[in-house]
Amino acid sequence: MSAHFLDDERIADLLVLEVTEGLDPAQRQELEALLAGTSGMPDALAGAAAAVTLAARLPSEPLPAALRETLIKQGETVVRVKAANKVQPLPVRKPAVAAPSARTPAVPVGTAAGARYGWYAAAASLLIALAAWFPRFETEAPPALVEAPVPSVAEQREALLAAAPAALKEEWARTEDPASVAVQGDVVWDEATQTGYMRFSGLPANDPSESQYQLWIFDGTRDDRFPVDGGVFDVPAGATEVVVPIKATLPVRQAALFAVTVEAPGGVMVSSRERIVALAQVASG
Repeated sequence: MSAHFLDDERIADLLVLEVTEGLDPAQRQELEALLAGTSGMPDALAGAAAAVTLAARLPSEPLPAALRETLIKQGETVVRVKAANKVQPLPVRKPAVAAPSARTPAVPVGTAAGARYGWYAAAASLLIALAAWFPRFETEAPPALVEAPVPSVAEQREALLAAAPAALKEEWARTEDPASVAVQGDVVWDEATQTGYMRFSGLPANDPSESQYQLWIFDGTRDDRFPVDGGVFDVPAGATEVVVPIKATLPVRQAALFAVTVEAPGGVMVSSRERIVALAQVASG
């Protein structure tokens, strides 16, 4: 096809329809075929046409109402301005004005072609807006991931109790050690997950550079001389209640007794059991 771009009313209609309302597949195929056969298209208008056809291939969603309204108004404004600036006809005796070049075709103002020119100019002026609208599907960053807050040790204990109704829960018993005078609390242990927690109130604060508390778990399937090490822990000064996770170094198959001793910093491999500050006997049956 060799028809001049501005003289092809069908191209004008399809191009404006694409920008303002969108084309169905048959209309888009027709527009691409017509554009492929046009010639003499001004650079700015060629850019507008290219933007329209490119936009048709990008991920789409309804054209924003504000952008559509702006496009319509700019097209109407261009037509009105060209009508107001219309050049008066030259006297017949004057020499004929040379025809404009193919790159700047003359467009009769007030005709259908003039109206279409206004639409094309408006489309060209909105290329930036269109470019800022369509590509966002590819450049938008994914929403930032929000990390869930880490539950406190006390919350983890409550979650274990809720999730494992069969978990052991035994109260601490006091001993003759002076540090055991006001000890209260309990120990929770779930054999299935090998997890548990100790809860204390009234257990004196310790200086980690001098001594630490250590838990021992007596397993009914093991020799009582070698209880399972449940980990060392500290009680900070001023704490009214502490919850401590159990860190068993070996699997506990049948917990029978929990004991807390006072040991040297870092704990020991085998306790002398000279200072036992809390005991929790597992009820039988």
